[in-house]
Amino acid sequence: MRKQQLKDGKVKLNTESHLRNKRGETIRHGLGTATFAEYSIVDQSQVVPIPKNIPLDRAALLACAVITGVGAVVNTAKVKPGSSVAIIGIGGVGLNAIQGAVLVGAYPIIAIDRLDNKLTAAKIFGATHTINTTQQETPEKIIKELTSGRGVDYVFVTVGSATAVTQGFYILSKQGTEVIVGIPEIMATVSLPIALLVVRGQKVMGSYMGSSRLSVDVPWLVELYQHGRIKLDELITARYPLEQINEAIEAMENGESLRNMIVF
Repeated sequence: MRKQQLKDGKVKLNTESHLRNKRGETIRHGLGTATFAEYSIVDQSQVVPIPKNIPLDRAALLACAVITGVGAVVNTAKVKPGSSVAIIGIGGVGLNAIQGAVLVGAYPIIAIDRLDNKLTAAKIFGATHTINTTQQETPEKIIKELTSGRGVDYVFVTVGSATAVTQGFYILSKQGTEVIVGIPEIMATVSLPIALLVVRGQKVMGSYMGSSRLSVDVPWLVELYQHGRIKLDELITARYPLEQINEAIEAMENGESLRNMIVF
């Protein structure tokens, strides 16, 4: 009976929302969770104890950008030491994909973006090379030069762009793997040359939340942070009170920030 009640409850939560604004209108919550709230009710599988000495603004980063970026490299792709890696889109997730590549000993680690400030940050987080797609030659040519004509072993597309997915495919080496991390609009599609994919033995795969196991990966990431092996402090560009959330989001959308924190 209890299993059936739980099952029925989950179905109801997937079709309805208990959240309402002051006018009584239903509020839809992204990915089935509440955000920018002082309190949230979640399943016990989504709760992980952390040390009391970890600042909460740093800990908050672990729940999305860090596990998604690091996890895509470590868990989804299982990148081997010495592999060449390119990351397209250097936001919070992209920077953490760079950190994941550093952790596994990849080389070179190539950051690709359209904004110089993001590429500067990429070097701080461990990128060995950067490419600005608005100012330099085509990424394909530069990457061929950096990899002795082979292309990269792994491409991580951390921006929600179908164009970036296509771009990533053409910088892959033989038997290379493209990992799609960023989520574009729901009906977005890409066209890839099937024969080339088959003949070159390449792979295209998705990675959702870094294929993470929260109870394992979050404590591991906390330990890495405590020992100075991953950067969290440097991810935070600014802190805003809830009343200035619109300014915080606008700064993110304009590419001015890496991560802005809403602090209660």
